[in-house]
Amino acid sequence: MYNPTVARLTYRALLGRRRALILFLLPVLLIAISVAVRALTGADDQVAADLLGGFALATMVPLIGVIAGTGAIGPEIDDGSVVYLLSKPVKRPTIIFTKLIVAIGVTMAFSAIPTFIAGMILNGNGQQVAVAYTIAALVASIAYAALFLLLGTLTKHAVVFGLVYALVWEALFGSLVAGARTLSVQQWALALAEKVAGSDLVKSDVGLPAAVVLLAAVTGLATWYAGQKLRTLTLAGED
Repeated sequence: MYNPTVARLTYRALLGRRRALILFLLPVLLIAISVAVRALTGADDQVAADLLGGFALATMVPLIGVIAGTGAIGPEIDDGSVVYLLSKPVKRPTIIFTKLIVAIGVTMAFSAIPTFIAGMILNGNGQQVAVAYTIAALVASIAYAALFLLLGTLTKHAVVFGLVYALVWEALFGSLVAGARTLSVQQWALALAEKVAGSDLVKSDVGLPAAVVLLAAVTGLATWYAGQKLRTLTLAGED
């Protein structure tokens, strides 16, 4: 199910000079803000939770997911080079699964690691805040990568739709509108963070069992449907 050649080509595409600069921008900004906040306010558990929840998990993780998920396959479909890949004796589910693994790895590296570093800077992991939000970032990275990889197979405007989802649904409605929170990857990830932290600093509107089921279902269905769309694309290319 994992093809090293496909993985190498995907990593090369995702970590090209321009895309890598964009990927580094948000983590660097998070860490810089964390250093400034720590210098101004000292170690404060509530401030740490607010910054990690409001910026890292609600904004940085989904945006990096958009870049990694759509970038894993979208550009190849746009410029037609995916036809060359599909002409090779590699099963379509293997292509999707390999690209998903790469997208997950990149999203985790550029979101979870900076989240942990920022948490340690802000309050030294007081009340497990840094670890809790790091776990939330890791879990969210999986679902976001699958969702945005699927978007990359569905439309040439995957980045635009991904940004709308990340900035409008997750960052705005997912934080402010109660009904929308139950359909938010952010809230599902927060359910695990809440369990780890075990305090009022981290709260989710979704119960842990439901969050685990929803995360698994969304990731599995998005991956499966992306594979189906790739099969359709193959037939269209052959015709």
